[in-house]
Amino acid sequence: MNTKKLFSIILISGLFASCTVNYKKDTNPITNFNALWEIIDTKYCFFEEKNMDWDSIKYVYEPKVRVVKTELELFDVFAQMLNELQDGHVNLYSPFDISRCKNFYDNYPTNYNSSVVYGERYLTGTYKIAGGFHYNKIASDSIGLIRYSSFSYAFSAANLRYIDNYFKECKGIIIDVRHNGGGNANYSKMFASCFFREKTLIGYIKHKIGNGHNDFSEPQAIYIDPRNRLIDWSNKKVMVLCNRMSYSATNDFLSAVSYAPNVCLVGGISGGGGGLPLSNELPIGWLVRFSAVPTYNAEMQSIEFGIEPDTIVNCDSVDATKGIDTIIEKAVELINQQ
Repeated sequence: MNTKKLFSIILISGLFASCTVNYKKDTNPITNFNALWEIIDTKYCFFEEKNMDWDSIKYVYEPKVRVVKTELELFDVFAQMLNELQDGHVNLYSPFDISRCKNFYDNYPTNYNSSVVYGERYLTGTYKIAGGFHYNKIASDSIGLIRYSSFSYAFSAANLRYIDNYFKECKGIIIDVRHNGGGNANYSKMFASCFFREKTLIGYIKHKIGNGHNDFSEPQAIYIDPRNRLIDWSNKKVMVLCNRMSYSATNDFLSAVSYAPNVCLVGGISGGGGGLPLSNELPIGWLVRFSAVPTYNAEMQSIEFGIEPDTIVNCDSVDATKGIDTIIEKAVELINQQ
């Protein structure tokens, strides 16, 4: 999946979960600046985790707003201010542009090459498709490989049963969610449940209950209950591949399956995105999206900054020229060692 398509998935997921403020349309720059600053000030959920002084941000950017001459300039100033949050779930939508923060992955290894993954060694032209899953047998047909590029893609019990039957002689399964920018959180939890034998605490969630930066509800526990799982893969050897662009619902999935005894995370740290996003409209008609509902792992640690893999591996550029994915090969090695 290319970066533009991945960004579309990241931006769309959560966009339609919105809180609409009924403003009369007003294009005044200061009016819109104050509205934007206040929305983030009262509703954004990660000020403490990011040690962010939002008042100081106002003092920096308000003078810049006072000298803008066009809507394009105003948009750029707003985008710069929002990017101070360093949050991939924070975006500004206008008829002419969408702001986005790329810093959460720019300084990390890419750790994914679709040409290699879909090359002769792994998902060749004969790979199979079931729902949103692309799958094939690799390593002399001894290991099953599943590529799941977006949690926006639906899947069913029938899809998983066909895959399970196809992999019945395999000694383990590799699930590749690198460059998976997220999607439907329900699909994330549904897929994660396939790897658990019993009801398991996987995290917590809190909700804003006031306008203060720390006005949150008490944590509510989140459990995986496998009783309604689509298939039982709790006895399989499973390697889940991740990288910095494994984001949002994918980050949730990685956090959840890290508590499954049979699952090992392999690759690089995920991108985070541990806040469920909401959206508000500005007086000018633009839409701002932001992290509003923080989530945590079972130890009450924020997952906003990503999930560390059990085994850290980076793709080697020399391997890539030979059609070899270093991370997949490490996963194969780990399955063979177990």
